[in-house]
Amino acid sequence: MALRFITRLGTGQKSAILLSLDACIALMSLAGADLLLNGTLPDLRTTGDGRFMLLALLTVLGTSIYLGLHRMKLLAYEKHGIVETGILAASLGASCTLANALPGARLPAEQVLFASLLFLALFVAARLALLRLTALLYRLAKARQRLLIYGAGKTGQRIAAALGEDDGLMPVAFLDDNPRLQSLSVAGLHVYSPMRIKTLVQRLDIDAIVLAVPDEARLRQMQTLSDLPCKTLTLPSLAELLAGKRPAQAPSRIALQDLLGRKRLDLEFPEAGDSYAGKSILITGAGGSIGSELCRQLAALAPARLVLLEHCELALYSIAHELADLHPHLATVPVLGSVCDAPLVRALLAEQGIDTILHAAAYKHVPMVQRNIFAGLRNNVIGTKTLTEAAADAGIDRFILISSDKAVRPTSVMGATKRLAEEIVQDHATRTTRTCFSMVRFGNVIGSSGSVIPLFQDQIARGGPVTVTHPEVSRYFMTVTEAVRLVLTAGSFARGGEVFVLDMGDPVPILQVARQMIRGAGLSIRDADTPEGEIEIRFTGLRAGEKLHEELFIGADMLTTPHDKILRAQEQHLSQIEVASALSEIRRALEARDTDAAATALSKWVSDRARIKATG
Repeated sequence: MALRFITRLGTGQKSAILLSLDACIALMSLAGADLLLNGTLPDLRTTGDGRFMLLALLTVLGTSIYLGLHRMKLLAYEKHGIVETGILAASLGASCTLANALPGARLPAEQVLFASLLFLALFVAARLALLRLTALLYRLAKARQRLLIYGAGKTGQRIAAALGEDDGLMPVAFLDDNPRLQSLSVAGLHVYSPMRIKTLVQRLDIDAIVLAVPDEARLRQMQTLSDLPCKTLTLPSLAELLAGKRPAQAPSRIALQDLLGRKRLDLEFPEAGDSYAGKSILITGAGGSIGSELCRQLAALAPARLVLLEHCELALYSIAHELADLHPHLATVPVLGSVCDAPLVRALLAEQGIDTILHAAAYKHVPMVQRNIFAGLRNNVIGTKTLTEAAADAGIDRFILISSDKAVRPTSVMGATKRLAEEIVQDHATRTTRTCFSMVRFGNVIGSSGSVIPLFQDQIARGGPVTVTHPEVSRYFMTVTEAVRLVLTAGSFARGGEVFVLDMGDPVPILQVARQMIRGAGLSIRDADTPEGEIEIRFTGLRAGEKLHEELFIGADMLTTPHDKILRAQEQHLSQIEVASALSEIRRALEARDTDAAATALSKWVSDRARIKATG
């Protein structure tokens, strides 16, 4: 029960509790010093003692807030908080020393020194005690593993009944895709929608998810759940066992390190909370894979407000509902609309007092944008121009564009539109002093919409073939948590006009990814050497606009940043007149719906390698 109470506390509530504890320690330190040195407690009825107590209280609270100690996680305190605590204790002693210089009652110097040392000892002891207590509560609460059962049908109910009597396992709730079962209670357990799975894993403190779904859906669910911070378990259905059938082979989980070709880096990036705490932040494309993860990570950094701009109603509802569950005290403003709607964008910046914009809204599926060049130009280019102009006019503090490696020497319409979006942001960076414009560029995000991983998952689940465009095609990969942590960390470094790029190691061959995913699903590859294999890999040829290998830098100059895994590209960009000319040509092509003119404009202004061709 105590652990449930702690996990349901919002960030603001935890900060308030820690600040209250700090205030109590400050008062206890002065009182303890007086008691130990003079044998008496402070008399608050006297002006002198009351003045010093009030001064100590204000000093500790103000300095603690300034240093961010009330927002520091307990797990990080031993490593990062001791020095700040020393500064806090010194500020307490300094304030009392300054007060001694004023007319009125004075505290002896030894009492001031003793109070500061006592405060330092009590503060450190209290933080470490809280850490040990929280760890103990987690250990006690996890004596029984808490399970979420995916599938509320007969198989799931039988599994719940069987596990309910186990001393080490405890079913907590069901997940089910059937809307008629959602919000009902089945076998004594509540049934939730799978759309809320990330929220539920955190809120219900889930250790493992048990799949009680048909064989054909089991593989797809295994891959979908692979990035959650809990185990995924599969069990042969009771019906199969009773019928004497051989249970289907359970697919094993794919190690992300194998797909990335390196260690995951999300834990290596420091938290950038100070750059976003207390800010009113606008996230465009808030319902997308990148946008929604931006919302989740920003919500944990104590912003004043998150404004979610999204043109897909279902995606906006999903992320807004998730944030309301996880952070009920956070002010969130879901807005259904497009970045191309200039009056809406300008009204949002003014009415919501926006300090920071994270621009993730974009069409990014290469073949789809290739066939729909006008939609790609309107959303990725004109939308970015609309947003940057509004941001500059409103004088917001920080604007961060989420870009793509496909913007480097683009050969596709999508890549060209993203490169032109970068040019627009770089142009504004050279002309605006009030707003800090910057960009973050990275490769494929595992599991995002339009990426190759979900496609391979579906193809494997259907029994193949798995389609790879070319035997030698390669891509850079990263997880969505890495991508977003990179964006937030790099954004905190920005001073204006930078293009930040993650040091992602070597690109990964797509053929290698396909083979790993097939083997990771517990299946064999069918080829000329093993014709009895289960899944075939078929080569389909490079698609229109697709490159064999992606790049992250346009030029050869790479500069360092405060973090060794984040690099800064030094690149040439179009002048203000050139950007204006490019936008003018694109607007004329859009008004005339002239595909050739639109493709010609993109080729002219952003591509130095190959002519951009649109197929639709």
